[in-house]
Amino acid sequence: MTDYPFSAYFLHFSAFLHRPHCMNEYKAYAQVLDWGGHVTKMVVRMPETVSALDPADFTVHVQKIDPETGMVAMTPKSFFSKTMRPAVGELAIREAYPCDEEGNKADAGEYAALIPYYGPQYPYSGLNFQKRGYTTFSDPRYTVCWKGQVVANRGEVTLEGRELVETGVAASGLKYAWVKPQIENEKPPVVIWLHGAGEGGWDPYIAVLGNKVINIASPKIQGYFGGAYLFAPQCPTMWMDDGSGEYHREGKSMYVGKLKAAIDEFLDAHPEIDRDRVYIGGCSNGGFMTMRMVIDFPDFFAAAYPVCEALYDETISDVDIGKIAHMPIWFTHAACDTIVPPEETAVPTYKRLKAAGAENVHFSYYDRVLDQTGMFKKEDGTPYEYFGHGSWIYTLNDDCHLDFDGSEVTVDGKPVTIFQWLALQHK
Repeated sequence: MTDYPFSAYFLHFSAFLHRPHCMNEYKAYAQVLDWGGHVTKMVVRMPETVSALDPADFTVHVQKIDPETGMVAMTPKSFFSKTMRPAVGELAIREAYPCDEEGNKADAGEYAALIPYYGPQYPYSGLNFQKRGYTTFSDPRYTVCWKGQVVANRGEVTLEGRELVETGVAASGLKYAWVKPQIENEKPPVVIWLHGAGEGGWDPYIAVLGNKVINIASPKIQGYFGGAYLFAPQCPTMWMDDGSGEYHREGKSMYVGKLKAAIDEFLDAHPEIDRDRVYIGGCSNGGFMTMRMVIDFPDFFAAAYPVCEALYDETISDVDIGKIAHMPIWFTHAACDTIVPPEETAVPTYKRLKAAGAENVHFSYYDRVLDQTGMFKKEDGTPYEYFGHGSWIYTLNDDCHLDFDGSEVTVDGKPVTIFQWLALQHK
C-alpha cells in the first residue's frame, strides 16, 4: 500500500494518463465488512493464456472518485485526522490464480482472479470515503498491471447486498433504506436501525451498507425472526441535532417527530407488519435516538437494542426510567469508549433500570473491541483491535450473548444471542 503526498499525486496521475490505452475490463467484487464495503476479489482478462500466477507480478492502482464531482476524492488522512489527501493508493495482491470469466478457479485460462489484502488495515480495499464529515461511496477506478503491462483499466464493482436494498423518502423529509423479509412471512416484524453520525447525509444506502447493518438481512438472523423487514431511516445531519447543528449533552433532538412519522408511514405502507413486533436500535447517535424514541413513545416498541448510546444519563429523569422499565432493552458498549463514555451514559441508565425493577434488561459490556472473525490480526498474531467506540461490530455480527455480570443471557433457560433474544420479544 502506497500513500501519495499531494504534490507527488499529480506527477503520478500525469504519468498514468500517458500510459498506453487498455480496453480490457475488470470485474471487482466487494463485500460489506465491519467497516463497510471492501473489494475482496477482482477478475481480469489476461493478454495470454496463463496456468500459474505470482501475486507479486500484479499491481493495482486505486483512485477513489467522488461521484458528485467526477474527480479524485479528497479524504481525511485517518479516522480522526483533519488533514486531507487525495484518495489514491495501491491495492496489494495476496493471491492470484487462473480462472474462468466468472472467477471460478481453473488449471489454466484467459482470466486471472486477484485476491487483495483487505480489511481495516487496508484503506484502498474500501469503497467508502469521508466527505463533509459523512461516510459516502466512491466510484473507484482501478488500473491493473501484470509484469508492468496494463491489463485492465476500466470495469465495474459489484457490492454484495446492495441488490437487496430499496430506498425512499418519507413525507417528513427523511430518506430511508429498507430490505424486505428474506423468508416469506405473513406477519413479519420490522427491525429498525438508526445509524451513527458518520452515516448521515445524502445517500440512504450508506445507512445499511456503510457498516454491517445488512447482516440483519442475512439467512441466519432472518431465520430467528422467520423473515423480518429491515428499515433504516437516514438523518441529513445527526440524530442528536437539536437545531444548533452541534453535539450536546441536553438529550434533545429536532428529528423525533420526523422519525416517528417516517416509521408510521413505513408501517402504513406495509400493513402486514406485526405492530406488536416493532424493534428499534442503533449505534452512537443512533443509540441516542433509540433511547430518545423509547422514552418518548414507551408503549410503541416491542424492544430496543441501543449500542454505544449517547443519551447522557443526567438527562433521563426518574419518571423516564419508570416509563421504560417494562421494556425489553439490550445495551452494548465498550469500557474503553472515549467518544461516548459508558460511565456517563449506558452504565448508570442500565443500573437505574435494574433498580427500578426492570426484569428484561441486559447489557453486553466489553473491555475492548476486537475482531471476532479471525480474518484480521495485528503483527503479533492477536486479534485486530478496533477503536473503543466501535462496539456495534459485536451487535451487528450477533456476537453479544453475555450480560453485564458475565453470565449468559437466557430465555426459558436457553442461552441466546442479541438477535435471537430480540426476535422473541413481543408487546
